[in-house]
Amino acid sequence: MNLALVRPAEAYKEQLFDMLTEWKNDIIENHTNTSPWAIWANDFHDFEHYMENLDTKEPAPNGKVPDTTLFCLDKDRNIFVGAVNIRHRLNEKLLRTGGHIGDGIRPSERRKGYATAMIALALDECRKLGIDRVLMCCDKENIGSAKSIVRNGGVLENEVEENGRIEQRYWIQL
Repeated sequence: MNLALVRPAEAYKEQLFDMLTEWKNDIIENHTNTSPWAIWANDFHDFEHYMENLDTKEPAPNGKVPDTTLFCLDKDRNIFVGAVNIRHRLNEKLLRTGGHIGDGIRPSERRKGYATAMIALALDECRKLGIDRVLMCCDKENIGSAKSIVRNGGVLENEVEENGRIEQRYWIQL
């Protein structure tokens, strides 16, 4: 795999629209996962507004924390295969469920190993931010996500109930 995490830019507008259109249709048709939520916070069709509002900067409003959203580019095929949202620190809510990294793979590229590779790249970004212990969370039913976290060194700390669902909390020491 020849992958890179990139910031969205005009040069990647077509790749972004292609991935998010596919993903949005899958969400509507199959009610699939919307993680990372940050990529859905704004309408991507208004590209300029989307770009300006993708990340949360300091000072973060309404109890949010600063975050960075990056897209996973398969450089060989020149397509986006997924996205990560990296929270620079944890607030009380993110410490319980959510963690430092929210990630997701577009529907047509799932079960191909991209999540594991993308998380490894996201952990490199966490190191650059000075985060030395990363919390990642996933639904207990999402076995593929749990496997990707464990493959990157995740150690299950516990499970918590959130809105009738069980969330697993994994720590990764960098």
